[in-house]
Amino acid sequence: MKTLRTAVLTLAALSISGIVSATAWANPGGGSMPRTEMPRSDPQQPKTKKEEARETDFDKAEYLIKGEKYDEAIPLLQKVVADNPRDADAWNYLGFASRKLGRNDEALGHYQKALTIAPSHRGATEYLGELYLQMKNLAKAEEQLVKLRALCPSGCEELEDLEGDIAAYKSSQPTQG
Repeated sequence: MKTLRTAVLTLAALSISGIVSATAWANPGGGSMPRTEMPRSDPQQPKTKKEEARETDFDKAEYLIKGEKYDEAIPLLQKVVADNPRDADAWNYLGFASRKLGRNDEALGHYQKALTIAPSHRGATEYLGELYLQMKNLAKAEEQLVKLRALCPSGCEELEDLEGDIAAYKSSQPTQG
């Protein structure tokens, strides 16, 4: 009992001094805590072979997108949405990859599909706003900004990013006069 108490007191002292982080307390098995870029599936839920393949394709596509290999990610995402047409995240990534490749019309359709499935999808809302800026349609981009303000009344990363993009767009435009 004394050994356990000593270990707990030592950990508490190390934690107070900042040597042991809160993650060590929350994750006693060691390693890092899952981050947002980790797979989105719930490992506790049993999956069919088709669901496992879809998640694997999604994960590969997400990895490729983060590596800016958009043309390689698109076929994988197309397989994901063919298997599950209601996957708003996959439609959003299809829009993102298409936009980065300059395929604005395709990107527009993919974002609209994502938002039809999940109207409060913050990522698709932000990216659609960015697409509108790319298409030089400030009014439409600002509509997406208004929507994000409603979705994130306390603020969120997507809102901050689109606000910054709109501000940069406005400052890059020649002044009228």
